Amino acid sequence: MNIRVLGAHNYEGQNLKMVSLLIDDVLAIDAGALTYSLSPEAQRKIKALLLTHYHYDHIRDVPALAMCLLFGGATTRIYSIPAVFDILDRHLLSGEIYPDFRKEPEQNPTISFNKIEPHKAELIEGYSVLAVPVSHSIPAVGYQVTAADGKTVFYTGDTGPGLADCWRQISPQLLIIEVTYTDEHIERAYRAGHLTPALLKRELESFKEVRGHLPQVVAIHITPDFEEEITAGVAVVAQELDCSITIAREGMEISI
Repeated sequence: MNIRVLGAHNYEGQNLKMVSLLIDDVLAIDAGALTYSLSPEAQRKIKALLLTHYHYDHIRDVPALAMCLLFGGATTRIYSIPAVFDILDRHLLSGEIYPDFRKEPEQNPTISFNKIEPHKAELIEGYSVLAVPVSHSIPAVGYQVTAADGKTVFYTGDTGPGLADCWRQISPQLLIIEVTYTDEHIERAYRAGHLTPALLKRELESFKEVRGHLPQVVAIHITPDFEEEITAGVAVVAQELDCSITIAREGMEISI
């Protein structure tokens, strides 16, 4: 399994992109940087898109992706929870600011919405996909994706502390987990449903308590203003827990 980090941050700027992952060129997770990062040809290879929640930095490129697919004669399926589809339906794909690509072209619509049920594994494009609720400010899920050869990644999406129940349901070789704020902003992190290095440490300790080990860890959804401090804080956590934690970067590729 090859995981490509298209976007690693929670807002964009020069050389910075909002969160999006691409697995083996065909399965995308979150749409903060899909069209910004991929050629039209690469976009049209995406067979499925998993969305964790409806915050803008995770869904922005859905209409642009659909437009690219439309002109290329390609289609893709979008998977998520009902709350996400409600927002897409009422705003980004309402037919007002962009067409409703679920109806175009009429004979073979460019995209389709497919409800995914938390806690229930589903076969999507040859991968076993398990959606697991996480602790965020709005309804949100993380995704465990398992390839045919058994290689497994879990991506939390945006989450705050309190993931013990989540850890009981997953067993990945690679954990991609958000770290949005510094420890100086820990109260804000609690309010908004995000993690800091100190909160990351608690969640990883919880993971080890539940699963008996720690997997390879990648920290993502970094706030650019705090990147230096977050990187330093995460390095301390890695040393204290004696584990590998890498800060995600745009263009990073991870093979498991």
